[in-house]
Amino acid sequence: MCTGTVSSQSTILLGLGHGKFTLVSDKNQKMNINEQNELKITVVGLGYVGLPLALALARKFSVIGYDADPMRISELMANKDRTGEVSAAKLLDTPIKFVSELSKTPSCDLFIVAVPTPIDDKNKPNLHALEKASREVGGCLSLGSVVVYESTVFPGATEDICGPILEEASGLNCGEDFYLGYSPERINPGDKDHAIDSVTKVVAGQTQEVTKLLASVYGTVIPAGIYVAPNIRTAEAAKVIENAQRDINIAFINEVTMIFHHLGLNTEDVLAAARTKWNFLDFRPGLVGGHCIGVDPYYLAYAAEKEEFKPEIILAGRRINDGMARYLAEEIDRLVVDRSRLLVMGLTFKENVSDLRNSQVIEVVRILMKKNHYVHVFDPVASSDDVKAICGLSLLPKLDSEERFDAVIGAVAHQEICDIPLESIKNLIKPRGVLVDVKQVWPSIKATETLRVWRL
Repeated sequence: MCTGTVSSQSTILLGLGHGKFTLVSDKNQKMNINEQNELKITVVGLGYVGLPLALALARKFSVIGYDADPMRISELMANKDRTGEVSAAKLLDTPIKFVSELSKTPSCDLFIVAVPTPIDDKNKPNLHALEKASREVGGCLSLGSVVVYESTVFPGATEDICGPILEEASGLNCGEDFYLGYSPERINPGDKDHAIDSVTKVVAGQTQEVTKLLASVYGTVIPAGIYVAPNIRTAEAAKVIENAQRDINIAFINEVTMIFHHLGLNTEDVLAAARTKWNFLDFRPGLVGGHCIGVDPYYLAYAAEKEEFKPEIILAGRRINDGMARYLAEEIDRLVVDRSRLLVMGLTFKENVSDLRNSQVIEVVRILMKKNHYVHVFDPVASSDDVKAICGLSLLPKLDSEERFDAVIGAVAHQEICDIPLESIKNLIKPRGVLVDVKQVWPSIKATETLRVWRL
């Protein structure tokens, strides 16, 4: 018996491919799944979102983990997670069956799709991976199957795009022979304080019965609790505005930071004073990258424009944040002479993660190289092979204490970078060189007669 946390007032039968699951309401208003057959779940996509979810579900259910990348599957079977989110010990201990061919797996009751949903070069939604995954899942559906999407999409995508693809691939009718659900991911890579089981999970189903099933299944492994949205579109919309709101707040701080530089004010001093008010929102300036905050607002804008509504604040925030790489590169260029030797510390999109997707530091490096500077990059967290393949750059394998640079740029506050002794950082910089501290990596280093310091 598996117990979830959603309230109910009725007993419902939901036909699934391996038998019926009876959702029972008890006196405490908690949902129970009385299993006539064990619930079988397949998680499609084993990246930052899918892998932690699959491990959590595998504590209570029979789980298959599928990824289209055979190398990814080989690594996971060897207890290696290249994202750094899951330890080798946890992979060794999990009962998950990892596969790279979905069509050869046993049929299952619940499919959970967690594949990337990036944007294209015109900032429009790129649903290629989502559509491909839907076709593959569709080929495996049986009567009563439920397909849940966790990938970030614009409102309507699950039912209007994914549903028809599943129908075509399966030959079944959506809403009659199989059912849809949506439960947006809330994974924050590198954040151990907000792991999957400590964040409230939003769920929505195509029918009331599906919603209750999803709430019970997710509620079994997520003690933080379940929030039931009234419908799938509402859950989709909630996800995109979560990241759009954060993007706008960071854009505001980035814009006032640029104003403060013109006014000769220290941004951190201004923010420290403003934080003393109880309702001031504590955001910091910086480069906004990754696969969520820099992407999701464009999904919301796309949905608005389809309805002939022109969004303004959302896109203004994106313009400001997308422009920060060029602003930073031009400030660095202004601080040094032509053909300077520059050292960029950190290349990934955020601290303590290896993910390079949409990292704005990469754009800073490219702009500085176009301005005829010799740019060297050190990142103790990023994979040198990934950096070479994705960025065409070579990482310094280590810092040479004998080398000197015209500028050292603290772009990402990896813990390993923060732990480098301050004197070692200073010794990397030529006399009258500049320390560019983008992320308050070295807040205690002050300017001297032989060292200039610039902070965002």
